[in-house]
Amino acid sequence: MAPGRRRFDPSPDILRELYDGLLAAYGAQPWWPADSAFEIMVGAVLTQNAAWANVEKAIDRLKAARLLSLPALLEADHDTLADAIRPSGYFNIKARRLRNLCEFLERQGGLDRFAARELAEQREALLGVNGVGPETADDILLYALDRPVFVIDAYTRRLLQRYRLAHGAETYEELRSGFERALEGDVYLYQQYHALIVIHAKQVCRKAPDCRRCPLVPVCPSGTA
Repeated sequence: MAPGRRRFDPSPDILRELYDGLLAAYGAQPWWPADSAFEIMVGAVLTQNAAWANVEKAIDRLKAARLLSLPALLEADHDTLADAIRPSGYFNIKARRLRNLCEFLERQGGLDRFAARELAEQREALLGVNGVGPETADDILLYALDRPVFVIDAYTRRLLQRYRLAHGAETYEELRSGFERALEGDVYLYQQYHALIVIHAKQVCRKAPDCRRCPLVPVCPSGTA
């Protein structure tokens, strides 16, 4: 961390207060919607720069084409795969990234063998896959493998800044590690917290916030009734 930079080190109490407010407003979230861990991994790649509704369309097309398995994706040619995932956007890039991920899993001996490795090894290995950045890797770890890793996305950054817990210059790793220090590795809590942030950001805490409808406005430092 550069000299003079403020460390992201929120108290457990303030993060729990924020979580409790979100949970009271929206209830427990059925997240991540998928039929298998492998489907979650595929979805984590497809959701890069894409609306979830479009990812679902791409997943449905993969299922209809019988491509939603590691062997099938490894056997599919680029054009077939790219066409199947077209609704998710950037389909040529994502087809290459999916193949990279599938070839990685094959080298690991399959998903089950990879899932048995230590968390630190898993994360380092995923980050070595071309096209898998920190957010995608952590989506896979948290939702596909149930590992205690907190996912940081644009919605999380927005909420933290509006709650005045972050100033905006923090790195991904600073925010992730700060959450994990404060919330002590609770997988279910991490899954729910991230999902609740997403629904809150989509419904009211948008780029142009709708504070009049926000359930957190009484305690949000940036909120205006």
